[in-house]
This record gives sequence, C-alpha cells and structure tokens, in this order.
Amino acid sequence: MVVKSVTELIGNTPLVEISKDITNLKNINLYCKCELYNPFGSLKDRAAYEMLKDDLEDIKASGKTVIESSSGNTAKALDVICSMNDIPFLTVTNRIKTEEVGKILSICGANIKELPGMSECPDPTDPNDPTSHIERMISASPDKYFYPNQYTNLKNPKAHYLHTGKEIINDLGNVDYFFATLGTTGSSRGTIECLKEHNSNLKKIGIIATKGDNIPGIRNIDEMYEVGIFDKSIYDEILSISSMEAIDGMLTLIKKCGILAGPTSGACFKKTLEYLTKLDNKLDKEVNAVFIACDRVEPYITYIEKRRPDIFSSNTKSNNTFSMTEEDYRYAKEINIEEYDEFIKDNNPLIIDLRGNMAYKNIHIKDSINITDVFFDDLVNNGLPFPKDKKVLLVCPTGDKSKKYSAYLNKNGLDVYSLKYGFNSYRNSNKELIREIRSINFEEL
Repeated sequence: MVVKSVTELIGNTPLVEISKDITNLKNINLYCKCELYNPFGSLKDRAAYEMLKDDLEDIKASGKTVIESSSGNTAKALDVICSMNDIPFLTVTNRIKTEEVGKILSICGANIKELPGMSECPDPTDPNDPTSHIERMISASPDKYFYPNQYTNLKNPKAHYLHTGKEIINDLGNVDYFFATLGTTGSSRGTIECLKEHNSNLKKIGIIATKGDNIPGIRNIDEMYEVGIFDKSIYDEILSISSMEAIDGMLTLIKKCGILAGPTSGACFKKTLEYLTKLDNKLDKEVNAVFIACDRVEPYITYIEKRRPDIFSSNTKSNNTFSMTEEDYRYAKEINIEEYDEFIKDNNPLIIDLRGNMAYKNIHIKDSINITDVFFDDLVNNGLPFPKDKKVLLVCPTGDKSKKYSAYLNKNGLDVYSLKYGFNSYRNSNKELIREIRSINFEEL
C-alpha cells in the first residue's frame, strides 16, 4: 500500500477477537477495537484530524497558532498535523503526569505552557484551570489563535460516528455490548450513535476512574462536569475502576493477547470482562461485545512503575494509597464542618491542604500549609511523614482523596483526619479564609 500522507493511515484499525481461552466466556464473543494502531498512537488521531482538516489552509494563511488544552494524545496528534502544515501549535495543561508524555510532546515540537499547581485533586475554583486560561488568552488576542476545544467541539464525536462506529459495523455486523472509557467522551458518544442505528437494543457502558484516583485519559465522576460533550443519558451504566485494576487489565492485554496497550485500555478490558463474566451464564444465545484499546503502553512507563514497581524489579515503593480495599476504609476518620472549630481548639492539628498551588494561594484555611497531593503521595510512599502523637487534618476539594489518605495512614499507626466534603464545605460555611492575592492600591502605582 502506498499513501501520499500519513494522515491517510488514520482509521481503519483492526478488530481483534479475544480468545475464549483468555476470557472464559461461553456465550459472548469479545472483540478489541485496536485504536492504538493509528499512526500517532491513539484514537485521538481521529478527532484531531477531524477538528483541523477543513480549516488547515485558512489557519496557515492567517498565521494563527492552534491552541488546545491536552495532556498527551490529542496534543501529540494536533502537533504532528500542525507541524506537517507549518502551523505553530501550543498546548496549555496542568495534567502532564508522566515524564514520557512531556518528552514525546517535546520531540514532536510542541510548545507547552504547563500551568503550576498540578494536582490530582480537581478544584473547580482553581484560577489556573487550563480551559479558562486559554479563554483569557484568546480574549486578549482573538486573531492569534485557532482553538479546536476537544471538550465541546462536536467534530470530536463526529469523527467516531463517521468512521470508528462504521468500521466496527463493517467488520463485525451486529454489536450487542459496547464498552469505552470516558475522557472527553467524544469517542464513546460518536461510536455509540452509529452502533445504535444498527441495533436499538445496544447496551452502552462507560468506564471512569474511582473517586480520587488517576488513570491517564480517564476522568472520575467529579471531573465529568468539565466536559461539554458528556451526556450521561447516552450510557446504560457508568462503572468505576481503580488504577491498580487498570494495570492488571493492561498486563493481561499485553501478555495474553499481544496488544501493547496502556493502562487506559487495561481499565476498559478489565471492567468489560468483569461485567460480561457476570452476564455470561444468563444468556441463551451468542452475543458480540466490543471494547476500545485507545493507546499504547510506552508513554506510561513511569506511571506504571510508580504503582507496580515489582514489574520492573525496582526498589521503589508502590503507591499503596491507590490500592485501598473497602475494608481498609474502616480506618478513615472524618470530621464534619460543624465539628471543625471544636476539633481545632482541642487538638491543634497540622492542617494540610492537598489542592493545587494556585488554588491554595487564591484562598485557603487559616494556619493550613499546602502540599499538593502529587507530592503528598511521595511523602507517604517514602515512609510515614508525621509523628504518631501529632494529629493531622487533611483537606482536598471534596473530601474523597483526603479520606483515602486518612484510612491508609491510620491503618499504619498515625492519627489523621479528613475534612468531610472537603474545602467546599469549609468555604460554604462562611468560616474565615485567607487570601494571598492582595488588592491593588492604585495610588502606589
């Protein structure tokens, strides 16, 4: 096969049948849509090209820079396409969480504006939210940028309606169950709309990360509000999965199926198989199920090593806070906002705010210190960070991740509390807050 441009290789990815020797399913045929075989390495190649292709000539002629908020795959695809067309590209993000992703973007030539205060505890009031930052940049220079905005651009799901879904139908015919992880939700929404036209009884299952956990490319339920394309009614069920389970699924895909997919794909496979196993014996006829393997494993090596160092025979401690069981949560201690004043007065605890740096600087609880959860993980993983006779109060935006830390640290002999419902409950209580951004006295200028 000879092509004139690498963009001609986007799409037409294979469906790989997963052997019943691996799935142990009797009545369900399981297929993997291998989006990792797109030329730039992920299913985001489709949306990136769809959002740009009709405007490339105008963007170039007007001298605009393409700008996007992306932590990896979308930025990578957009940047390569822009580079091929001599168009500048800028990604604005605070979500680059693996060393490899940043380096790949640098190799591709991307200009990266990485905002401070990176944290896995999302705070909707954070002034350094990437999309808000981009909107301010565009407002200041409206003729300078072309903003695809993968989170609201309907060309994102359109790419999968026109191509991904139709490819599955052409290759397989009828699909009874469809599984996909939810990031921008463009791939699942577009594919589902196409598959439904061929089977109105299609079961649609979305997969997200467990509250307070982080799986690259997957949002948790507290982050879904950020996604304009997301429509909960499209899915029959939305299931959650932990990062450790995702890595387990990834290892099976790689070792048993020969599909070198990353943890996002592992999450999809793991939860798909779990769901179908419960269903299998209830069926009286064969059905077809499809899940998406969205990208490759290589960009996530440091992410995987942090959580599963045993894979690499490393001495690095694993991130045990991401492998909590329901039983472990009995060790968690929480205080309600109504108990806050008395708790502080009686115990004089160390108050640690786990939010991002900019959110903390904008507004925070009196006498608290800021250690973002990204760095707090390292403290926890390298030993117990506080004396056993010192009470500690942890605060994150919603109280979910601080509760997880509380359970883990208390199980290991410390005395750590979580503020229930987090910083949001404190802010809504009208208690005293400290603002570090002082007002401007124009007479001083």
